[in-house]
Amino acid sequence: MSENSFGARADLEVAGKTYEIFKLDAVEGSESLPYSLKVLLECLLRTEDGKNITADDIRALGNWDPKSEPDKEIQFTPARVIMQDFTGVPCVVDLATMREAIVEMGGDADKVNPLSPAEMVIDHSVIVDFFGTRDSFQRNVEVEYERNKERYQFLRWGQTAFDDFKVVPPGTGIVHQVNIENLARVVFPREVSTGSGEKVLQAYPDTCVGTDSHTTMVNGLGVVGWGVGGIEAEAAMLGQPVSMLIPRVVGFKLSGELRDGVTATDLVLTITEMLREHKVVGKFVEFYGPGVSAVPLANRATIGNMSPEYGSTIAVFPIDDKTTDYLRLTGRSEEQIELVEAYAKAQGLWHDDDREPRYSEHLELDLADVKPSIAGPKRPQDRILLDNAKKQFRSDVKNYVSMTAQDEQTADSFPASDPTAAAPGDEETSTAATIVDKVKDVAAEVVGTVAGAVRKAVPGRPSVQIPVTLSTGESFELDHGAVCVAAITSCTNTSNPSVMIAAGLVAKKAVEKGLTRKPWVKTSLAPGSKVVTDYYEKAGLQPYLDKIGFDLVGYGCTTCIGNSGPLIPEVSQAINEHDLAVTAVLSGNRNFEGRISPDVKMNYLASPPLVVVYALAGTMDIDLDSEPIGTDEQGNDVFMRDVWPSTEEIEELVGSSISAEMFASRYADVFAGDERWQSLSTPEGDTFEWDADSTYVRKPPYFEGMPAQPEAVGDITGARVLLKLGDSVTTDHISPAGSIKADTPAGKYLTEQGVERRDFNSYGSRRGNHEVMMRGTFANIRLRNQIAPGTEGGYTRDFTQPDGPVSFVYDASVNYQAAGTPLVVLGGKEYGSGSSRDWAAKGSALLGIKAVITESFERIHRSNLIGMGVLPLQFPEGKSADSLGLTGEETFDIVGITELNEGRTPKTMKVTATAPDGKKTEFDAVVRIDTPGEREYYLNGGILHYVLRRMAESDAG
Repeated sequence: MSENSFGARADLEVAGKTYEIFKLDAVEGSESLPYSLKVLLECLLRTEDGKNITADDIRALGNWDPKSEPDKEIQFTPARVIMQDFTGVPCVVDLATMREAIVEMGGDADKVNPLSPAEMVIDHSVIVDFFGTRDSFQRNVEVEYERNKERYQFLRWGQTAFDDFKVVPPGTGIVHQVNIENLARVVFPREVSTGSGEKVLQAYPDTCVGTDSHTTMVNGLGVVGWGVGGIEAEAAMLGQPVSMLIPRVVGFKLSGELRDGVTATDLVLTITEMLREHKVVGKFVEFYGPGVSAVPLANRATIGNMSPEYGSTIAVFPIDDKTTDYLRLTGRSEEQIELVEAYAKAQGLWHDDDREPRYSEHLELDLADVKPSIAGPKRPQDRILLDNAKKQFRSDVKNYVSMTAQDEQTADSFPASDPTAAAPGDEETSTAATIVDKVKDVAAEVVGTVAGAVRKAVPGRPSVQIPVTLSTGESFELDHGAVCVAAITSCTNTSNPSVMIAAGLVAKKAVEKGLTRKPWVKTSLAPGSKVVTDYYEKAGLQPYLDKIGFDLVGYGCTTCIGNSGPLIPEVSQAINEHDLAVTAVLSGNRNFEGRISPDVKMNYLASPPLVVVYALAGTMDIDLDSEPIGTDEQGNDVFMRDVWPSTEEIEELVGSSISAEMFASRYADVFAGDERWQSLSTPEGDTFEWDADSTYVRKPPYFEGMPAQPEAVGDITGARVLLKLGDSVTTDHISPAGSIKADTPAGKYLTEQGVERRDFNSYGSRRGNHEVMMRGTFANIRLRNQIAPGTEGGYTRDFTQPDGPVSFVYDASVNYQAAGTPLVVLGGKEYGSGSSRDWAAKGSALLGIKAVITESFERIHRSNLIGMGVLPLQFPEGKSADSLGLTGEETFDIVGITELNEGRTPKTMKVTATAPDGKKTEFDAVVRIDTPGEREYYLNGGILHYVLRRMAESDAG
């Protein structure tokens, strides 16, 4: 029970029920707080215990100075935790391991149990192996279950073994879309125990943390939530609050309305660019002003979804009638909707156009200024106005194509690019190894079809016309810029009926004009929930999508997370034979290098209707305003404007095709699953019976030999650099993802375990096996380790050997650890940006990395490193590895770590780098252990070790 120092406890009567609430106006200064900080304030009031959360903490938040730099730590307890299966499986593996560990420490296994509601949506495992046919969905699901049976059995065990843990089975939808359409409460009603053992019905803001950085999609509903690492999510599940500094809050004022023809995707790409430029990493972003009421809920969710792309912790909209309208549309009960409205108005959380809270910083956008856009070729924030897309492509493609001097002369004196930027793609796609094998069987025929390239001089860009003949007999020429992947995928846009209906209307108009996709384009439709299928069918649009190749392939993230599957075999062969810089266009949120497909170098984000348009055009080298996307049956040119629907058309069809009954029906029994799920054999018992032969789920070594009390931490001496990396190294570069090559450490391990290459599956599917994952850490095919120049992928130099030969990162790590040599990583700016992949930190720790020194960190990855006992340090302001003359061949000593044992965190630690010739470089690295809570985690060797020791102490008490 709360200490209730401010007398905030009160009753709220709604629909015949009495809820206990904690009134915000009991705290001085609360009225002018931003919406998001009001939500945090309520949490402090409700969880005040006089120890971890005190009256002074509450007072400090009420008196928050918007202009001050964050320096006040608070303990935030989220209402719930949400997970997807890639990041969720390791969470359940760790919880199962903790149950065994606490028993070994003399405790009770039942102590390791979620104390906050936890929900997992299995959405990251479906791969687009099959496309363009009516049975694509069914075939993809069948393969998904074949590949992931062990994982799914394990998750079914977790669903039965742990209390308050629910699983949404495969084939249902994408986690963030399921979250906003069904799981989010906006206001959370929950019975809680009082100090006397009685229960009371409370109402409080629905808040959450999630194991996916795009958890922020729920911000569009007014739910304060953000992505955390898997290890931090596990701690939250086990009742540990999230330690955080009261952040700066950026007020983003909206006015006006979007113009006709402008989509939510255009809006979010504009906002992404603005906020990236403004620098909002680690800050809260909050939308306010008269334009808020003109932004539909689905558009708000799209904006919230992209928060990680501009770097903010959240990007939240307040609650208003758009919120309650959406709750009603998606089938929430009237009782819940009444509670949301009554609570928000009673607490001053209901949106007022005229109200302007106190903000740290301000931005403003007139919605009428937004123009059609795409983003690419490798970052979400690289927005390109659609009418400038062709020109920008011709400029960017020069960075992706290797050319000889003779080629340059015949291609308009096109300058040669960095040859390492054009490394061939990884042809061993684990997504369909059997298909790859079949391709190799007919390789001789395919090679014949792609021979005889013709280099043409095309003003402004390189051009290589590659003849290709498909197995169907269809022939065409493939060139740089060819769109080889066109995917309507990811919750970012599939949750938005307006852009989805627009895509269907483009397909309808295209079919009526006699158009279809170009034969080299792999098309796919992967909605975020089954409701999309329902309204497509009711609107009569699915047949038109099918006719141009956008058949349903699954309900999951697919292409956006790299599960695009193999390209058309002959197309893939041509790309790799001739090193083509082809493109992907997808309606997702991530387009980093190497993420979408190993065959594709240039990736573009676009709205669903634009994805369809580019599939029809078949190339990025096109001006969609002035050049045709195809010809009709009479040979007449067809332009984008001929197939683009009006706003009125879209709104009319949205209104007539979508109903609350659709949502209510689809989500009525959302946790039950289909016959495949229900027929899985499920282990029983409080502790999991590990299968020694499993290559999917293995007991990790984190708690082996862990003493009841943590040992003192020491300074780092004689460390070697495992990797020296540049700017914008993402967790996609660090964490194992995508296909597993046979000749890599992970591939060799699986082969040694008797796994056939066709059954390798992906790294993501094997996240429950630490042996695979640590071998795949820092193994991204586009990673460039500056210690090993001229290489691309998971390579380094092994200085345990004479002259430091080039080696796989994992193999070198094994040798270093055998020699007792600690390891460090040197990085540039924005180290660890991208998805909140816990294995980027877990893998780093298992490789023996003790410290990471960078110019700056992404928030979640820095936290995750500490959560795994890895020390995050930053170079002095304005300094970098290069400016300090560091090559990565030095040995490193880091002094000052022992001060942490004394209960204080030094601002800097002295780093000495000694070169092979004896020259010493010294600098004071900034310590990025930002809170006392993080210091405790680091001293314990990680957050899970800290939690486990607290649980064991509590059990013993």
